[in-house]
Parts: sequence; C-alpha cells; structure tokens
Amino acid sequence: MKLSSQSFTDQARIPVRHAFGKIETQMHVALSDNANPHLQWEGAPAGTKSFVVICHDRDVPSSPEDVNQEGREIASDLPRIDFFHWVLVDIPAATHEIAAGAYSHEVSPRGKGGPIAPFDTRQGVNDYTNWFASDHDMRGDYFGYDGPCPPWNDSILHHYVFTVYALDQDFLPLEGRFTGPDVLAAMSGHILDQASLTGIYTLNPRLA
Repeated sequence: MKLSSQSFTDQARIPVRHAFGKIETQMHVALSDNANPHLQWEGAPAGTKSFVVICHDRDVPSSPEDVNQEGREIASDLPRIDFFHWVLVDIPAATHEIAAGAYSHEVSPRGKGGPIAPFDTRQGVNDYTNWFASDHDMRGDYFGYDGPCPPWNDSILHHYVFTVYALDQDFLPLEGRFTGPDVLAAMSGHILDQASLTGIYTLNPRLA
C-alpha cells in the first residue's frame, strides 16, 4: 500500500491550518484552524473489508516537568512517548480518500462528539481528552481529529505519523468510547497491509 496527501509530503512540515495550535508572539500559542489533512491511499490487498486511520505524535515528552515553562527548554534526550491525535475506524473498503476538513475544521473547546462519525465511520477519543482533563475551560471527550500542538519550548521537532491499515474485518469489535491503544489491540491479527506518512511540526520559534 501507499499513503499520500495533497496537504503535505512525507517528512515535510504540516501546514498551520492542519494544526490545533500555532505560534503567537505574546502568549506563545494561539488556536489554529485544526482541519484534518487530505489523505489518499492505493494498493490495498485483495480481501480488504475496511480501513483504519491512526495519527500519533511519537515525540511527546515523557515528563511534564519542563513543558511550556518560561526560561526552560525540554531536553532533546528526554525519553518520548506516543500521543494519539486521530483514531478513525470502520472506513468502508470502497473508500480510498479523505478530503481535507471532512472530519474536523476548527478547534472545539471541550471536544467533539462521537464515536459515530461521517461517512459510516466511527472515531475514538484522542489524547487531548487526558491532556485537558484538569482544565475547566477545555476538559471533555475529544473524539476524532485534533491536530498538532507540541510544547512551545521543546528542543526537537515533533513527528506526526499518519498510518492507514487494511483489515480483513468489516467492523472492529469495539463498543462505546475507545482509544488508540484499544484499536491497536483490536486490530491484532487482522491487518492485511499498512502504509504511513509522516509530517513534522513545531511551536518553538527557534525551530520554526
């Protein structure tokens, strides 16, 4: 399989309109357009019954101690963990493209609804759900796509990996609210093929 996008090319910078946050001089960060990028895939194997799309940031700091702290920069050698930005499942086998902005086109404080989503699909909650859990103005269930918003004082570029999976099952056996790890576990043994596309993003003016 091959995954491509009209929004950005592999290993290139993700445009600001597809991000949750953008650089702002006074406050460091402002809300951006948060539109999901265009995705298109080809070469699915025979027997494919549905697709799954997952986007994760592989460079999230494992410790929050220095995150967005004035006068500090997050060390490049700090261990990193995954942060899920989009979990989209039950994509019909006849689908091979997702239009830019089809699933998200703005930031929705307190999250977006789900899991039922457009085009006969379902979406899980992304990791902004946990990130904003203690924020009175932003907490809620963040279903679907919410784009990049890495720490503004991180010393490294963040890599956002979009992966499409071709499955041998029509629907994932998941009920109600589910997460990225839930989907990865449910897909185990049912993946016929997969393809990835990686974009980079930063809110650190030094790296922008």
